[in-house]
Amino acid sequence: MTPVILLAEAEKSAEVTHWGARIGWLVGLALFVALIYWLMREGWKWRGTLQGDLPELPSAPQEPGEARLTMSGRYHGSTTAGQWLDRIVAHGLGTRSRAELTLTDAGLEVVRPGATDFFVPTAALRGARLDKGIAGKVLTEGGLLVVTWALGEKLIDSGFRSDHAAEHTDWVDTLNQMTNDTEGAR
Repeated sequence: MTPVILLAEAEKSAEVTHWGARIGWLVGLALFVALIYWLMREGWKWRGTLQGDLPELPSAPQEPGEARLTMSGRYHGSTTAGQWLDRIVAHGLGTRSRAELTLTDAGLEVVRPGATDFFVPTAALRGARLDKGIAGKVLTEGGLLVVTWALGEKLIDSGFRSDHAAEHTDWVDTLNQMTNDTEGAR
């Protein structure tokens, strides 16, 4: 019987937790995540600096006229026209947000709570289409309303998603009709 007792006395449990090592790893991981976040933020600011040549966004007129269409939904961002991954961040155009769109004879007013509102005059509208994606957002085919417009010399695609996707077709038809009428008047 004594050999069994000696064996039991000789066994010792291994340490389960090395708190110093665990805390060191957690601090290291937190610093790594903070570094990545900081680099992403600096990249965003640098992109805005590179796009600093864009003119200021027009503001809505005092009396825009009667609303042709209204839409409530999300603004997903703006890109260089035809280049769905070249996001534009200058003047707050890169900030995703809720949006209220109002189309009048004067143009397209985009009201964004918590972000910069903007207005696209009718003369700057170039067309609209249904698409499936814009930088940072990919949806099903035709799930995104993309409005093409001019800001200074640069053509811009802005992506919107209505709370009621069935509205998109009316928006495309009306915007394209307005741009055709404007081009005919030029």
